[in-house]
Amino acid sequence: MASIRLLTSLLVFLSLRSVVNGLVHGRPHGNMMPTIPMVKISDGRVMSRNGTKIPSLNSTYYFDQLIDHTNPGLGIFKQRYWHTWEWYEPGGPIILSTPGEINADGFEGYLTNKTINGQIAQQQKGATIVLEHRFYGQSNPYNNLSVQSLQVHTIQQAIEDLVYFAENVKLAMPGGDNVTPDVAPWILIGGSYAGALTAWTMTNKPGVFWAGYSSSGVVEALVDFWAYYEPIRQYMPKNCSADVEAVTAYVDEVFTNGTDDAVAALKSNWGMGNVSHLDDIVSALRNQIADWQELQPTSGPGAAFFNFCDALEVKNGQKAPPTGWGLDYALAAWGRYWNHTYFAISKSCGHQDAETCLGTYDTSQSYWTNTTVDNSARSWQWIVCNEVGYFQESPPQGQPAIVSRLVQPIYDERQCAQLFPEQFSEPSAPNVDATNSAYGGWTVNVTRLFFANGQRDPWRDVTVSADGQNIQSSPTQPIFVSDGFHCSDLSTAAGLVDPTIAHVQSEALSYMKTWLADWKPSSNGPVVQRSTEIAYDVVKGSGKRGPLAGRGMLPTIRPQSGGVGSF
Repeated sequence: MASIRLLTSLLVFLSLRSVVNGLVHGRPHGNMMPTIPMVKISDGRVMSRNGTKIPSLNSTYYFDQLIDHTNPGLGIFKQRYWHTWEWYEPGGPIILSTPGEINADGFEGYLTNKTINGQIAQQQKGATIVLEHRFYGQSNPYNNLSVQSLQVHTIQQAIEDLVYFAENVKLAMPGGDNVTPDVAPWILIGGSYAGALTAWTMTNKPGVFWAGYSSSGVVEALVDFWAYYEPIRQYMPKNCSADVEAVTAYVDEVFTNGTDDAVAALKSNWGMGNVSHLDDIVSALRNQIADWQELQPTSGPGAAFFNFCDALEVKNGQKAPPTGWGLDYALAAWGRYWNHTYFAISKSCGHQDAETCLGTYDTSQSYWTNTTVDNSARSWQWIVCNEVGYFQESPPQGQPAIVSRLVQPIYDERQCAQLFPEQFSEPSAPNVDATNSAYGGWTVNVTRLFFANGQRDPWRDVTVSADGQNIQSSPTQPIFVSDGFHCSDLSTAAGLVDPTIAHVQSEALSYMKTWLADWKPSSNGPVVQRSTEIAYDVVKGSGKRGPLAGRGMLPTIRPQSGGVGSF
């Protein structure tokens, strides 16, 4: 019964989150953030292996992180983390992860054995940590997300954060003041962007983390990421893909060559008659396709993507054949579903009209100027626009298309310039070549790094399992591919229902056991930076920055009511 309740909770969460992630402050956003699945826990109370009660999983700790690792004199900021030592015994590994580009509060499930993190910790008698990424949630070097502040929001600064944390943190657990990477083995785990960050960190800072686990790690920065939609097109129901392709081809023909009346009629089909720019219309429509990203093996009826396909392919209780119902029915059905269920303007946009809600050309709207902290979309777009791209666009001519060919990289590059005008005087492509050159991209070659990918993952083609790259698995850098979706292997719930994911998780545990057996303390380990000028202290909930008195860091616990986070 417990496992059934877990799966039910996960299904409800995924269904709800798919709608939430499709909107950015009420605005549909085609370039979905590649966040990891949330793993819900029902009770944050924890007992250690010897039966001693230890702080609950939702206890929040604060680490004094450098604002700028190239200029330590700028001071520190409070970086949040969560930590447990339920299975820890002296000599065990310290397992560090970050959920990446999202507020980390609520991701305490990654401390538990409901995830691969906790499975490794339980097997190896280790401790687990979830660290909030800079510029997400409440872990902000500055009190805003202005372009000036975001200058220290880079992949390299994030890498330095992970290293500095490992080399300097004083954990609350017994002996936690003496577990630096030269004394204890550290394992770095991440999924999606954080999975790439794992590979990039181990490439850029070898010798700090003894082993790593990268789930759906998006290691190759890419501007025109049209292949995002290929796993979706290949694995979605054939009748649904056939009809979506037919509608997409018709939209492109009308919007490119149609009469004014034909264009107006097609816009009205989705209730977007007053939307001025056609690329805004077709961009909004791709959100329903991107809902695939939220699927997991545990997903079932009620997931947003399945609802979309059912709306197109179930007529009078009958399912369409593999060829679909055809253009006329699919076009009308898509319009009905959009207007009355998925993106009904009265529900998704409040009192805004479609142009105000869906348009991307009016930069006077607050969306473009909102620099308040805990705006994950803005923080992520900064990395997208500067370093990684990942623009999810239409495929080249001759390739079947389930999103309109009117969506091209310039559409997203323009929005980068609108979001960050002080950074970009005109639309320009992210410098992905510099990113791949610095951190390896598809050519990443790291010892003791386990890659886990999903065949049905829309992000697969920027991982080491990309089609056509033929990247070989090896004993020191193994690559395992399941039938899963995005980061499916991070959760043990997915392994319960999919044997291919269970196999990947089993192999990971085996590799970690072997690799950790070879670890030995090193007197020549990493140099730990301990400066009396940038001293460690914790100011409970203050978020204050700057030099503090004292050197030892005693983690402060912020109690929360109502259990562990929330969806």
